[in-house]
Amino acid sequence: MRITFNSKFNQSLDGILNTQKRLLRAQDQMIKKTKILTPADDPSGSAKVLGVGQNLSQLSQFEQNGIAVKNNLGVEETVLASVRTAMDRARVLAIAAGNGSYAESEREAVASELEGIQQQLFDLMNSRNVEGGYLFSGFQDGLQAFSLDASTGQYVFNGDDGQKALQISPGVTLPVNDSGKKVFDSIQVKPQPTAPVIAVPGPTSAAVNVINPDVFNSFYINNYDKVTPANNTISVELTAPSNYQILRGGAALVPPVTGAYTSGQPINFNGLEIVVNGPAGAGRVDFDLPAPEKTNILNTLTELMTALRTPGPVDAAFQASVAKAVGEIDDASTSVASARSAIGGRINVLDSINGSNADLEILATQYQADIAEVDFSKVIADLTKEETALQAVQATFNTVTNTSLFDYIR
Repeated sequence: MRITFNSKFNQSLDGILNTQKRLLRAQDQMIKKTKILTPADDPSGSAKVLGVGQNLSQLSQFEQNGIAVKNNLGVEETVLASVRTAMDRARVLAIAAGNGSYAESEREAVASELEGIQQQLFDLMNSRNVEGGYLFSGFQDGLQAFSLDASTGQYVFNGDDGQKALQISPGVTLPVNDSGKKVFDSIQVKPQPTAPVIAVPGPTSAAVNVINPDVFNSFYINNYDKVTPANNTISVELTAPSNYQILRGGAALVPPVTGAYTSGQPINFNGLEIVVNGPAGAGRVDFDLPAPEKTNILNTLTELMTALRTPGPVDAAFQASVAKAVGEIDDASTSVASARSAIGGRINVLDSINGSNADLEILATQYQADIAEVDFSKVIADLTKEETALQAVQATFNTVTNTSLFDYIR
């Protein structure tokens, strides 16, 4: 059979190209560290690798979200720790100023320090997160959380009660902030009875002060009527010959609360001290329980500073103002402590889930390696074999292509 020169040349060239192709494949496997270079190499394995890759990408995103959550919560926890320290100092000053021994100049010094604490708290409550947004503004992190309303002299909350959140696992989403409305702006104002009025002539004057805030607060919580406002009117009715009776909404209490009346002598009722001046026998003094109201620590300090800077002796009204401020500072501190506790719980959950995600990432990476990772000992052997084969086929090609009739004539 006659073999033409072109046939020999093409066969030799095909051998070189095929060998080079196998060599390049081995080199690609070595460089890319995978034995699946195209889906055609292993359709089933390629699909599995794709699925595992998507899972690893998701775990990587969860890891990034976890870092963002921890950073934001870390900033918030640090801010709240400073807030609590400032509140504790304010409480100490309030209690000290209420002991009755301070002169006006000393009360002014306390008020000045409280003013500095108020400014510190104002700055802390308007802290920013790691991304530059206001930490306690809820969803409205572009708005300053708290500001002073110049028309009322009150500090107001400008944000909303939303909580931004990030997903840290397929089924767990963690809040990355707390709204200032919940943490700072939901302090229940300690109720103070309204100024008494002489509803029925007889008494010449009257005063009502809170002497036991805990007892009065309990009475207020159990007796304030949101449905029937008239039931929030408390009356001291003077009856003949020299007695008094406490009424609620114009009706006697059950059981009745009565006693002997002496002008100018205090009447104690559920944490209140009621002093009525005037003749016995007839007349009535009314005062109301105020509607529930919420405030923030900044406004509480403003009221306390006003009381401290009011000239005059330390009287029952001043003591009531101090007691009210101390109670509201305590409630504010409790709210901050609850927020810090919630942050600690979130961080614990985050650390636990981060550990689980890390374990899942290791398992997924191992599974991916089992499917697609190249066996370096095998690919090195293949690479050596193909290099040797290429050298052999190139040598053969040179021999074959250099052969001609003139080689036999010599």
